[in-house]
Amino acid sequence: MKFADLFPFLHWLPATRPRSLGRDALVGLTGAILALPQSIAYALIAGLPAEYGLYAAVVPVIIACLWGSSRHLICGPTAAISVVLFASVSPLALPGSQDYIGLVLLLTFLAGAFQWLLGILRFGSLANFVSQSVVLGFTLGAALVIALGQVPNLLGLANLEGRATAWQSALELARHVREVHWPSLAVAAFTFGLSVLVRSLWPRLPALLIGIIGGSLLVLALPTTFAGVERVHPFSGSLPPLASIRIDAEDVLHLLPSAVACGLLGLVTSLSIARALASQSRQVLDANQESRGQGLSNLIGAWFSGYLSAGSFTRSALNLQAGAQSPLAGVFSALWVALFALLGARLIAHIPLPAMAASILLICWGLLDRRSVRQLWRVSRAEFAVMALTCIATLLLELQTAIYAGVLASLFFYLKRTSQPRVLQAKEGDAEVLRIEGSIFFGACPYLQKLIQRSRAGRLVLDAHHVNFIDYAGVSMLHDEARRLGGEGRRLVLRRARPQVERELRKLEGESSGLLIES
Repeated sequence: MKFADLFPFLHWLPATRPRSLGRDALVGLTGAILALPQSIAYALIAGLPAEYGLYAAVVPVIIACLWGSSRHLICGPTAAISVVLFASVSPLALPGSQDYIGLVLLLTFLAGAFQWLLGILRFGSLANFVSQSVVLGFTLGAALVIALGQVPNLLGLANLEGRATAWQSALELARHVREVHWPSLAVAAFTFGLSVLVRSLWPRLPALLIGIIGGSLLVLALPTTFAGVERVHPFSGSLPPLASIRIDAEDVLHLLPSAVACGLLGLVTSLSIARALASQSRQVLDANQESRGQGLSNLIGAWFSGYLSAGSFTRSALNLQAGAQSPLAGVFSALWVALFALLGARLIAHIPLPAMAASILLICWGLLDRRSVRQLWRVSRAEFAVMALTCIATLLLELQTAIYAGVLASLFFYLKRTSQPRVLQAKEGDAEVLRIEGSIFFGACPYLQKLIQRSRAGRLVLDAHHVNFIDYAGVSMLHDEARRLGGEGRRLVLRRARPQVERELRKLEGESSGLLIES
């Protein structure tokens, strides 16, 4: 590996000019303003103190920008990752406690190691095997799970314990719904309404931030009316502190399945966003480098109190649209967030939890991609079924299990399609021609063998021009069928086979099966 490959930012950093540097600093400030309320909200979703959202938006973001492949991708805490972390770790420790924080950082470290390993072994493209329908279904389900998890804060029931699944959380909430705290609900409604109004009338303004400020000012203006409203827990302003990660064998075994699921989900999210941005900016991406960058950001970020981060579509799209010149825009964004974490901690302690909950509900509404759901229904009912299954599994099962269920369902439908390749039948005089459009592998062998055995032609021709791959099972099946047809006085002919397919078939020619291979 070359020196520049170890430090990929050396490819573009020397080309930076003072003018572009100033532009990136301004774009980074805009991104930081957007990141502040989101990062705090996502930390609360993950069951962590508010400051950990800011920590996760500093060191991991800097490393991902410098060691990644995309020029516009910005990482940080995300809603989907946060809710998976909460569901994975809350059964093992009390949310917000030191034990809980330690387990979250350990899971982050393990997920980062998994991502980095995929990149080093050049398996980064494996993330592409998690289909878009699985990601869409998980995002829809996660949005509902997140919204349900914020209802206690919305209603002033912040002391309710979290549950492993959304269904269990809904049952727990139903038992306490009569205990609603009306002033908390009023603050949430005001914050939500103000954010929606700002987003509708002035879409370029940071609606979430303005809504949270409005809700906070309402509580400060009427202290008697809103005396019982819970606030964000105060913390001392500081740069991301060094964390001590306790790597215990038992904890590692408990967290490893969730770490793999979170790592894969983070990679899929990040690479999907990076591909979408690259298609607009005409940039060439390196999936393995991006995997290494994401892995390093979590591996190292965990030691700086940063919990698991992944690509943020909102911040990345803003980065592109605002005219970022290089990944330094993401670095500047992280530095602006660090400055606010150092100097603005006292302001955060005035934020009411119901106002944060209302902002999170607005984020959840943005996650409901209704257009993509409609398009998926029109294009592929099988993929729609995968999406629906993943969404339902997200609500009924633990979230990491839901991801695996969606991936398995996606693989099932893929194997079902490939096991029955398209075969066109035609007549050429006395011969029957079967044109195969697909691979001849172990999964497709029974289907193709059945078609061959149905033929009664004296000469059966298999047109293999569209066959890209054949495995040992396919080779054996064709030779066996040629031998059977030869015993009946008929011939099996393979025509127009690609060189790689022909090479595999000729490896068993010594067995004299009678298979005739024509160019």
